[in-house]
Amino acid sequence: MFQGNNHEAVVYMQRCKDMLLRLPKDTAYLSLMCYNFGIDTYNLGKFEDSVFWLSQSYEIGKMNVKYAKILRLLGTVYLEWDCQRFQEKALNAVSLANKECMSASGLYLKIRILLRCGASDDHIRAGLNDMLESKVSLELCLSTVKLLVSDRETLVFEYLKRMCQHFEASPELGTALVLHIELLLQRGKELLAKQKIEDIITGHYTGKQLSPQALTSLHVMLWDKASIHFEARNYSEALQWYNYSLSFFKAGQMEPNSAKLQRNRASCFLQLKQLEKAKEAIKEAERCDPDSIFTQFSVYKIAVQEKNVEKGIYKTQNEQQETAMKALESLCEHSEDEAQVLTALRSLSQLCPSDRTLLMGQKTCLLMAAAASLELCRKSLHSAQTEQLTQALEYIQICWEVWKTLKASGSSPMDPTDTLLLLYEFEARAKLNDPKLETVLESVLELENVETKVLETIAALAMEPPAHFPLLCKKALRVALSLHKKQPQADPACCSKCVHSLIKLSLPSGVSEVEAHVLEEVWDYYEEALSIIAAPDDFPEMETLWLLTRAWNTGILLYSLVQYPEAEKWCGLAMGFIRHLGSLQESYETQMSGLYSEILDRLDKAKKNLVMEE
Repeated sequence: MFQGNNHEAVVYMQRCKDMLLRLPKDTAYLSLMCYNFGIDTYNLGKFEDSVFWLSQSYEIGKMNVKYAKILRLLGTVYLEWDCQRFQEKALNAVSLANKECMSASGLYLKIRILLRCGASDDHIRAGLNDMLESKVSLELCLSTVKLLVSDRETLVFEYLKRMCQHFEASPELGTALVLHIELLLQRGKELLAKQKIEDIITGHYTGKQLSPQALTSLHVMLWDKASIHFEARNYSEALQWYNYSLSFFKAGQMEPNSAKLQRNRASCFLQLKQLEKAKEAIKEAERCDPDSIFTQFSVYKIAVQEKNVEKGIYKTQNEQQETAMKALESLCEHSEDEAQVLTALRSLSQLCPSDRTLLMGQKTCLLMAAAASLELCRKSLHSAQTEQLTQALEYIQICWEVWKTLKASGSSPMDPTDTLLLLYEFEARAKLNDPKLETVLESVLELENVETKVLETIAALAMEPPAHFPLLCKKALRVALSLHKKQPQADPACCSKCVHSLIKLSLPSGVSEVEAHVLEEVWDYYEEALSIIAAPDDFPEMETLWLLTRAWNTGILLYSLVQYPEAEKWCGLAMGFIRHLGSLQESYETQMSGLYSEILDRLDKAKKNLVMEE
């Protein structure tokens, strides 16, 4: 066997069996050896060999009860080898094992085999009855429930009910009850789950407490359910689940989880506009964990709800300013509620005294508040955007005042505050269709060493819906293009991007007529493009192709509009880009030359016809 020669081992084993008639005392040894071979081959995944050796082990053992484990392993091998094919053999092996020596593992294995073979509910129910009648452990019954969960829902709840009755006196019954609730919730049976929870709460105060481990699992489940309802804005439901959890806390119990629970309840009350109940919950949270930064922020939130911000600030400043600031900073960092972050940032800025270091903090808070308002606007419905944009402008204006104070005492030339404020203001005013928008752009252009990236961002914001300011967009792009070209080594990709956008803005696709001044403007952009292409070798080839195609299509459009001189001029411009195509030059030159000759012939004929008509 160790050499992997199973066939020879079988031959020797058969010879040994023949010798057992003369040496009956060696029966146990040979049976054990076959059993070990069965385990080895099973571990190697050689199920057919494993079945042979385990069968031999049992046959040699001659029905001794201690060999029931051989039959159980034999049943396991059949199960994992091919349960559909060896269903009968697997069941026979485990049934015989259970008959010889009933054991928990044998009963559990029988349920596994029945489930894998797709047996009827009645057959599985009989196996479950055997388990309960055989006084197996609660732990094994729970493992069996988890086996049934996937596709035997009716049996699961039926068995759980019987199991809870069977183990009613067990100190570990709570584990089964909690599992029952978990399965009900997973299947959306909240009403039944609530009834079970209320029964557990009643038992908790009548001497039937859950074990600490089961109670912890139940608390986690209750809080998860409450959190799901809170996120779905079902605040009454969320509160009910938190209240279930609260039912297990003793009156006056002092621990951090109790404080957290009360804060969560307070959040629900605030959303339900039940301010007095929120205050009671936070009062309990303060009693349980007075130093918590989250509790202090909840106190502040209630003051804000009472429209008494000054009182809230006084409360946090009264020997607890540092705690309040930590609470607000933590909230800004971790909260996913953008409206809550805005409130926190505004409050944090008000807590900053007016010396330079803290003014810097106030400025940062206001910048973040403005950015958060704009982000909130991008994600909101159109009806809510005006209010959020107006709020962003308020933050920006306050920040300008703070920034002016800071600049008066000296500021770093590398500080990006001016740029950020102008970008935020431009976005807000653009989306509000504010007439002051052009003034903001002029302020951007007056910045010392304005970056091309800033101008490109301004251009994008000018056309980001609902904003639509093509003239301002083009103005920003022209300045950006000029700055790109002034660089010691101009980036052709950046330059081409600017030119591309300028052409698209001036001459959109699908137009049916073109004014002369527009053609002049676009022609200037094409000349810019040619000057850029002429310098480096790495101008994007696909961009050159786009310029060629757009110029050619413009020529064809003008031809259809009987503007023959202009048509010839634009088609000729398109042909001028062919030599810059690189790898595509040859194929396009062949195609375009023929087309261009044809167009020129048509233009000549059209001009002659026009002269004759005159």
